Amino acid sequence: HCLAVRAVCRREIDCDRGSGYSWKITLLRNYWKSKVKQEWLRGKYSNISSQFSLPEKSMYPMDVDTWGEILEAELER
Repeated sequence: HCLAVRAVCRREIDCDRGSGYSWKITLLRNYWKSKVKQEWLRGKYSNISSQFSLPEKSMYPMDVDTWGEILEAELER
């Protein structure tokens, strides 16, 4: 599971591991973030009609670098 999450959140996983978090804690800290980030990166939310079209779990606390990745993906579409 950690490797699958790391495929989407490499920087976040590496940072947590570098900070001494166990794999279990790292997975718990990043699992939902990876799911939401992956959906954003795939363009699931690129053409929504309003904020009310977003599913409940479409947002998750992410850092500036993560949002930068998402915005770059949007600009490339």
